[in-house]
Amino acid sequence: MVQNRKTALVTGATSGIGEAITLALATAGYAVIALGRNAAALEKLQTVTGVQPLAVDLTSRAELETALKGQEIDVLVNNAGIMPPVTGFDQMEQADIDACFEINLNAPIALTRMILPGMIARRSGHVFFTGSTAGQGPFPNMAVYGASKAAISSFAAALRCDLAGSDVRVTEIVAGRVETSLYKDVLNETTRAQMYSAFDAVQPEDVATMLMSVLTMPAHVDVTRFDILPTAQFVGGGGFAKKDG
Repeated sequence: MVQNRKTALVTGATSGIGEAITLALATAGYAVIALGRNAAALEKLQTVTGVQPLAVDLTSRAELETALKGQEIDVLVNNAGIMPPVTGFDQMEQADIDACFEINLNAPIALTRMILPGMIARRSGHVFFTGSTAGQGPFPNMAVYGASKAAISSFAAALRCDLAGSDVRVTEIVAGRVETSLYKDVLNETTRAQMYSAFDAVQPEDVATMLMSVLTMPAHVDVTRFDILPTAQFVGGGGFAKKDG
Protein backbone atom coordinates (compact mmCIF):
# COMPACT_ATOMS: atom_id res chain seq x y z
CA MET A 1 0.00 0.00 0.00
CA VAL A 2 1.17 3.53 -0.76
CA GLN A 3 2.81 5.19 2.25
CA ASN A 4 0.61 7.79 4.01
CA ARG A 5 -2.45 6.61 2.10
CA LYS A 6 -5.44 6.24 4.41
CA THR A 7 -6.81 2.76 4.85
CA ALA A 8 -10.48 1.80 4.96
CA LEU A 9 -12.01 -1.50 6.00
CA VAL A 10 -15.40 -2.43 4.52
CA THR A 11 -17.39 -5.50 5.55
CA GLY A 12 -19.95 -7.06 3.24
CA ALA A 13 -17.89 -5.62 0.40
CA THR A 14 -18.75 -8.13 -2.31
CA SER A 15 -22.17 -6.81 -3.30
CA GLY A 16 -24.71 -4.01 -2.96
CA ILE A 17 -23.94 -1.12 -0.65
CA GLY A 18 -20.63 -2.59 0.51
CA GLU A 19 -19.30 -3.01 -3.01
CA ALA A 20 -20.38 0.51 -3.99
CA ILE A 21 -18.68 1.97 -0.91
CA THR A 22 -15.53 -0.05 -1.60
CA LEU A 23 -15.30 1.26 -5.15
CA ALA A 24 -16.02 4.86 -4.08
CA LEU A 25 -13.32 4.77 -1.42
CA ALA A 26 -10.79 3.25 -3.83
CA THR A 27 -11.62 5.90 -6.43
CA ALA A 28 -11.02 8.57 -3.78
CA GLY A 29 -7.53 7.20 -3.16
CA TYR A 30 -8.06 5.02 -0.10
CA ALA A 31 -6.39 1.67 0.31
CA VAL A 32 -9.45 -0.51 0.89
CA ILE A 33 -9.53 -3.85 2.67
CA ALA A 34 -12.67 -5.48 1.31
CA LEU A 35 -14.06 -8.23 3.55
CA GLY A 36 -16.41 -10.85 2.16
CA ARG A 37 -16.99 -14.55 1.61
CA ASN A 38 -18.02 -14.66 -2.06
CA ALA A 39 -14.90 -15.98 -3.79
CA ALA A 40 -15.91 -14.90 -7.30
CA ALA A 41 -16.79 -11.38 -6.17
CA LEU A 42 -13.55 -11.08 -4.20
CA GLU A 43 -11.59 -12.16 -7.27
CA LYS A 44 -13.32 -9.43 -9.27
CA LEU A 45 -12.49 -6.81 -6.65
CA GLN A 46 -8.85 -7.84 -6.82
CA THR A 47 -8.65 -6.20 -10.24
CA VAL A 48 -9.62 -2.81 -8.78
CA THR A 49 -6.67 -0.55 -8.00
CA GLY A 50 -6.36 0.14 -4.31
CA VAL A 51 -8.57 -2.76 -3.18
CA GLN A 52 -7.26 -5.67 -1.13
CA PRO A 53 -9.91 -8.44 -1.00
CA LEU A 54 -9.95 -10.47 2.18
CA ALA A 55 -11.94 -13.68 2.61
CA VAL A 56 -12.81 -13.91 6.28
CA ASP A 57 -15.65 -15.13 8.46
CA LEU A 58 -16.90 -12.16 10.49
CA THR A 59 -18.19 -14.48 13.18
CA SER A 60 -14.70 -15.83 13.88
CA ARG A 61 -13.03 -13.38 16.27
CA ALA A 62 -9.68 -15.19 16.14
CA GLU A 63 -9.68 -15.28 12.34
CA LEU A 64 -10.44 -11.56 12.20
CA GLU A 65 -7.70 -10.63 14.66
CA THR A 66 -5.14 -12.67 12.73
CA ALA A 67 -6.17 -11.24 9.36
CA LEU A 68 -6.09 -7.64 10.57
CA LYS A 69 -3.02 -7.79 12.80
CA GLY A 70 -0.75 -4.80 12.20
CA GLN A 71 -3.28 -2.91 10.08
CA GLU A 72 -3.95 0.74 10.87
CA ILE A 73 -7.55 1.40 9.89
CA ASP A 74 -8.63 5.01 9.36
CA VAL A 75 -12.19 4.29 8.21
CA LEU A 76 -14.28 1.32 9.32
CA VAL A 77 -17.51 0.60 7.49
CA ASN A 78 -19.57 -2.01 9.34
CA ASN A 79 -21.85 -2.89 6.46
CA ALA A 80 -22.24 -6.68 6.42
CA GLY A 81 -25.75 -7.81 7.26
CA ILE A 82 -28.33 -10.50 6.62
CA MET A 83 -32.10 -10.56 6.28
CA PRO A 84 -33.77 -13.46 8.09
CA PRO A 85 -36.94 -14.97 6.62
CA VAL A 86 -39.65 -12.31 6.28
CA THR A 87 -42.34 -13.96 8.36
CA GLY A 88 -44.15 -13.75 11.67
CA PHE A 89 -41.88 -14.11 14.69
CA ASP A 90 -43.74 -17.22 15.90
CA GLN A 91 -42.84 -18.98 12.65
CA MET A 92 -39.11 -18.25 12.79
CA GLU A 93 -36.43 -20.84 13.43
CA GLN A 94 -34.14 -20.16 16.39
CA ALA A 95 -31.10 -20.65 14.13
CA ASP A 96 -32.25 -17.79 11.88
CA ILE A 97 -32.78 -15.54 14.90
CA ASP A 98 -29.31 -16.32 16.26
CA ALA A 99 -27.65 -15.77 12.87
CA CYS A 100 -29.35 -12.40 12.42
CA PHE A 101 -28.06 -11.05 15.73
CA GLU A 102 -24.62 -12.58 15.25
CA ILE A 103 -24.05 -10.93 11.86
CA ASN A 104 -26.03 -7.70 12.26
CA LEU A 105 -25.06 -6.87 15.84
CA ASN A 106 -22.41 -9.01 17.51
CA ALA A 107 -19.95 -9.04 14.59
CA PRO A 108 -19.83 -5.26 14.03
CA ILE A 109 -19.47 -4.63 17.77
CA ALA A 110 -16.60 -7.13 18.00
CA LEU A 111 -14.85 -5.74 14.92
CA THR A 112 -15.22 -2.16 16.14
CA ARG A 113 -13.66 -3.19 19.46
CA MET A 114 -10.64 -4.53 17.56
CA ILE A 115 -10.15 -1.42 15.44
CA LEU A 116 -11.11 1.37 17.83
CA PRO A 117 -8.06 1.42 20.16
CA GLY A 118 -5.78 2.29 17.23
CA MET A 119 -8.05 5.12 16.14
CA ILE A 120 -8.17 6.52 19.66
CA ALA A 121 -4.38 6.31 20.00
CA ARG A 122 -3.91 8.18 16.70
CA ARG A 123 -6.75 10.60 17.58
CA SER A 124 -8.22 10.09 14.15
CA GLY A 125 -10.76 7.78 12.57
CA HIS A 126 -14.32 7.34 11.37
CA VAL A 127 -16.62 4.41 12.14
CA PHE A 128 -19.75 3.80 10.04
CA PHE A 129 -22.61 1.42 10.78
CA THR A 130 -25.22 0.46 8.19
CA GLY A 131 -28.56 0.61 9.95
CA SER A 132 -32.08 0.56 8.54
CA THR A 133 -35.43 2.28 8.76
CA ALA A 134 -36.56 -1.08 10.16
CA GLY A 135 -34.56 -0.18 13.24
CA GLN A 136 -36.34 3.15 13.62
CA GLY A 137 -39.96 1.97 13.42
CA PRO A 138 -41.98 -1.24 13.26
CA PHE A 139 -42.40 -3.23 10.06
CA PRO A 140 -44.60 -6.34 9.85
CA ASN A 141 -42.84 -9.73 9.71
CA MET A 142 -39.47 -8.11 10.48
CA ALA A 143 -39.38 -8.13 14.28
CA VAL A 144 -35.97 -9.79 14.59
CA TYR A 145 -34.30 -7.88 11.76
CA GLY A 146 -35.72 -4.63 13.13
CA ALA A 147 -34.50 -5.46 16.62
CA SER A 148 -30.97 -6.10 15.34
CA LYS A 149 -30.92 -2.77 13.53
CA ALA A 150 -32.46 -0.88 16.46
CA ALA A 151 -29.72 -2.30 18.67
CA ILE A 152 -26.93 -1.24 16.31
CA SER A 153 -28.50 2.24 16.14
CA SER A 154 -28.47 2.50 19.93
CA PHE A 155 -24.90 1.20 20.07
CA ALA A 156 -23.68 3.73 17.49
CA ALA A 157 -25.26 6.63 19.38
CA ALA A 158 -23.84 5.54 22.73
CA LEU A 159 -20.43 4.82 21.22
CA ARG A 160 -20.24 8.38 19.99
CA CYS A 161 -20.84 9.55 23.57
CA ASP A 162 -17.99 7.33 24.78
CA LEU A 163 -15.68 8.77 22.11
CA ALA A 164 -16.41 12.44 22.78
CA GLY A 165 -13.10 14.29 22.85
CA SER A 166 -11.18 11.49 21.08
CA ASP A 167 -11.50 13.04 17.58
CA VAL A 168 -12.94 9.73 16.34
CA ARG A 169 -16.22 10.16 14.49
CA VAL A 170 -19.22 7.81 14.36
CA THR A 171 -21.97 7.77 11.75
CA GLU A 172 -25.01 5.55 11.35
CA ILE A 173 -26.37 5.05 7.84
CA VAL A 174 -30.14 4.66 8.11
CA ALA A 175 -31.10 3.11 4.79
CA GLY A 176 -34.63 2.80 3.48
CA ARG A 177 -35.46 0.58 0.52
CA VAL A 178 -32.21 0.15 -1.39
CA GLU A 179 -32.10 -2.05 -4.48
CA THR A 180 -29.62 -4.75 -3.42
CA SER A 181 -29.49 -8.53 -3.16
CA LEU A 182 -30.35 -8.44 0.57
CA TYR A 183 -33.77 -9.96 -0.09
CA LYS A 184 -32.40 -12.53 -2.54
CA ASP A 185 -32.58 -15.50 -0.19
CA VAL A 186 -35.86 -14.61 1.52
CA LEU A 187 -38.06 -13.48 -1.40
CA ASN A 188 -38.66 -15.09 -4.79
CA GLU A 189 -37.87 -13.33 -8.07
CA THR A 190 -41.48 -12.30 -8.70
CA THR A 191 -41.94 -10.73 -5.27
CA ARG A 192 -38.61 -8.90 -5.54
CA ALA A 193 -39.55 -7.56 -8.98
CA GLN A 194 -42.89 -6.32 -7.66
CA MET A 195 -41.13 -4.71 -4.69
CA TYR A 196 -39.10 -2.43 -6.95
CA SER A 197 -41.57 -1.89 -9.81
CA ALA A 198 -43.84 0.65 -8.12
CA PHE A 199 -41.18 3.22 -7.17
CA ASP A 200 -37.60 4.29 -7.84
CA ALA A 201 -35.44 2.69 -5.15
CA VAL A 202 -32.25 4.13 -3.74
CA GLN A 203 -29.23 2.61 -5.47
CA PRO A 204 -26.11 1.38 -3.64
CA GLU A 205 -24.10 4.09 -5.42
CA ASP A 206 -26.38 6.73 -3.86
CA VAL A 207 -25.47 5.51 -0.39
CA ALA A 208 -21.77 5.47 -1.30
CA THR A 209 -21.97 9.05 -2.58
CA MET A 210 -23.54 10.18 0.68
CA LEU A 211 -20.96 8.34 2.76
CA MET A 212 -18.14 10.02 0.87
CA SER A 213 -19.75 13.41 1.49
CA VAL A 214 -19.90 12.70 5.21
CA LEU A 215 -16.34 11.41 5.24
CA THR A 216 -14.99 14.56 3.62
CA MET A 217 -16.60 16.93 6.12
CA PRO A 218 -14.10 18.93 8.22
CA ALA A 219 -12.61 16.99 11.14
CA HIS A 220 -14.56 19.06 13.66
CA VAL A 221 -17.89 17.98 12.10
CA ASP A 222 -19.51 14.63 12.87
CA VAL A 223 -22.62 13.70 10.91
CA THR A 224 -23.88 11.28 13.53
CA ARG A 225 -26.61 9.78 11.37
CA PHE A 226 -28.07 10.18 7.92
CA ASP A 227 -31.34 8.73 6.60
CA ILE A 228 -31.38 7.88 2.91
CA LEU A 229 -34.73 6.75 1.50
CA PRO A 230 -36.52 6.68 -1.84
CA THR A 231 -38.46 9.91 -2.32
CA ALA A 232 -41.65 7.84 -2.50
CA GLN A 233 -41.08 6.00 0.79
CA PHE A 234 -43.11 7.18 3.76
CA VAL A 235 -40.83 7.70 6.73
CA GLY A 236 -43.27 6.08 9.16
CA GLY A 237 -44.13 2.44 8.56
CA GLY A 238 -42.31 2.00 5.27
CA GLY A 239 -45.27 2.59 2.94
CA PHE A 240 -44.74 3.73 -0.62
CA ALA A 241 -46.50 6.02 -3.05
CA LYS A 242 -46.83 4.60 -6.57
CA LYS A 243 -44.94 6.30 -9.37
CA ASP A 244 -48.14 7.38 -11.09
CA GLY A 245 -50.20 7.69 -7.93
